[in-house]
Amino acid sequence: MTAETAATLPAELLAEAEAFLTLFHAETATPGLAGRLAQVGTEVAHTASYTLTPAELTYGAKMAWRNSARCVGRLYWQALEVRDLRNVTAAPDVFGHLLAHLRAAFNGGHIKPLMSVFGPGVRILNPQLIRYADDPLNADFCGLLREYGWQPRGERFEVLPLAIEAGGQVQLFDLPKDAVQEVNIWHPDCPALADLGLRWHALPVISDMSLEVGGLRFAATPFNGWYMQTEIAARDLADADRYDALPAVAKALGLDTRRERSLWRDRALLELNVAALHSFEAAGVKLVDHHTATRHFAQFEEREAQAGREVRGQWSWLIPPLSPATTPVWSRRYRAREEKPNFVRCPYSPKG
Repeated sequence: MTAETAATLPAELLAEAEAFLTLFHAETATPGLAGRLAQVGTEVAHTASYTLTPAELTYGAKMAWRNSARCVGRLYWQALEVRDLRNVTAAPDVFGHLLAHLRAAFNGGHIKPLMSVFGPGVRILNPQLIRYADDPLNADFCGLLREYGWQPRGERFEVLPLAIEAGGQVQLFDLPKDAVQEVNIWHPDCPALADLGLRWHALPVISDMSLEVGGLRFAATPFNGWYMQTEIAARDLADADRYDALPAVAKALGLDTRRERSLWRDRALLELNVAALHSFEAAGVKLVDHHTATRHFAQFEEREAQAGREVRGQWSWLIPPLSPATTPVWSRRYRAREEKPNFVRCPYSPKG
């Protein structure tokens, strides 16, 4: 197994390695800290880097989730499963393991948090493994894909290919249908809403963030939890600069859209969220509502306090976009500074 990419100079790398390994040994009750620090010091002196053990990598990834200031779902950080694929560096092999990730994480609808860590020189250009071509959010990325030869079919909710960089070369791979689980959106009391043809994919796998642990950086580390319904029904489908579905939803519901005072946007937004929760439940796919998610975050805060750790958070990301004042995080404030280990976003760069 090769040494990882050092995110800092050797002296800083040693300091970060010592800080992480000290925490790792303390929190996991792993013996032999002094010997491990001496081993890492020798390795850094000879190679200007070092290699995490599988146990260190796994726990570091879990800590990165625990430290993610924007994430409201951190109660389950210890449940993250990590696939150590640091020996995988060829694009076709990476693609095969990404398919395995999608299928394993979906888990028959009982979605489980999962991360895949690939070897040096690998990068996934897609912001998420599953994205749609007709989503305005992805317009720039679609332009990049066209530079690499992608030809869109022009279909609604067309799934984008994966752009995998390995050895300095980018290759495109189409996701097979059986690897992309989608849920059709329908409403239990409004049949006309189903006629809108709305749907969304079941699995949010973030793929453009690097994992940083102990001064080391892993560029290709796609990871997922599960969706909160507001992400889909109050942002992805509802935002005016995304799918802008609220006017059509309001029409399906028979709402008066002539005046803002009718609050048709609010009512349409609420019912679209009802539809998303109902549709995912009927399909047997895990989807958490914003009240449950924020209560879970409050439990996470309590557990972290018991462990003597301060919870950092970006409040504007922790509150949901629907009825935020009804949730326990509304009246709380947090320091936003990120702790390490953590994730660092690495946006793509245009070709050439």
